[in-house]
Amino acid sequence: MSRRLIAVTTLVLTAAALTACSGASAPEESSASDDSGTASDFGLVKDGTLTVATEGTYRPFSFHDDNGAGALTGYDVEIIEAVADKLDLDVTFEETQWDAIFAGLDAGRFDVIANQVTINDERTAKYLFSEAYTVSPGVIVVAEDDDSISSFADLKGKTTAQSLTSNWNDLATESGATVEGVEGWAQAVELLRQGRVDATINDKLTFLDYETTNSPSGLKIAAETDEAGEQAFVFTKDKKSLVEAVDAALEELRADGTLAEISEKYFGEDVTQ
Repeated sequence: MSRRLIAVTTLVLTAAALTACSGASAPEESSASDDSGTASDFGLVKDGTLTVATEGTYRPFSFHDDNGAGALTGYDVEIIEAVADKLDLDVTFEETQWDAIFAGLDAGRFDVIANQVTINDERTAKYLFSEAYTVSPGVIVVAEDDDSISSFADLKGKTTAQSLTSNWNDLATESGATVEGVEGWAQAVELLRQGRVDATINDKLTFLDYETTNSPSGLKIAAETDEAGEQAFVFTKDKKSLVEAVDAALEELRADGTLAEISEKYFGEDVTQ
């Protein structure tokens, strides 16, 4: 044994003996694992900061107010901030284009994606998801004074406006509608309001956001799909402890009304369950 190691050992033993003689307890070693709910306890969260990937251009979920010049805000942004607050974590956002967002997660650039990612079998095979914080069915949107459509069966022989690459186009076609191809929701709504098509099918959230910002729109929901899409936060497979912590925080936020409050702010109703 080296003289240095002997000296260190002697000092440790002497300190322990003095502590015992004085009747004082040795100070407990601080440990993140003893502090349930703190940042370090969740695994792979660096320096108590949750790094979140989001587009920043996806209104009303993740966007900059004041015509792009203001701070990052939005439905997804506010919910992940509320989750982080529950977990005593700081948040930093990495604004990333959608086509690169999963590659960035795989590379470890982010801890989580908060960008209205829909849970599906292909994604769950590769990633972990939190509990859903958005639940939204598909809807048929028609003119407010049109009572001829009240179900998807009623679309037979009608004309709908749809993006030709969307799932809603497939649903319209399967329902027997003639589809007028459009580039997106804005164009579909314009054709509908002009009376050039009978309906359009889209996600309920899209319609609710439109109603919130354009009321009165002169439009209404005629029918909803039986099944609803669910959106959640996305993590790599090694973040199980973080996912569990996020789920616990979401449960608390749902119970205390925070999720509903954020949802009603952006959509006029609770779309979180």
